Amino acid sequence: MKVRIDEDLCVGCGLCVNTCDDIFEMKDDKAVVKVKVVPAASEDCTKQSKDECPVEAIIIE
Repeated sequence: MKVRIDEDLCVGCGLCVNTCDDIFEMKDDKAVVKVKVVPAASEDCTKQSKDECPVEAIIIE
């Protein structure tokens, strides 16, 4: 699984970082993805972050 963040949509609320900090981090008031491929152990929290994102900026591929 791969994940990315649409930087134009991200409002920097930090919810994804709070939910799944092994995948997401904050940089310059925006969330960024820390890994190229999501490890199997982090897939659930990555999906949860996508579902909880208030602006639907997280894209899972």
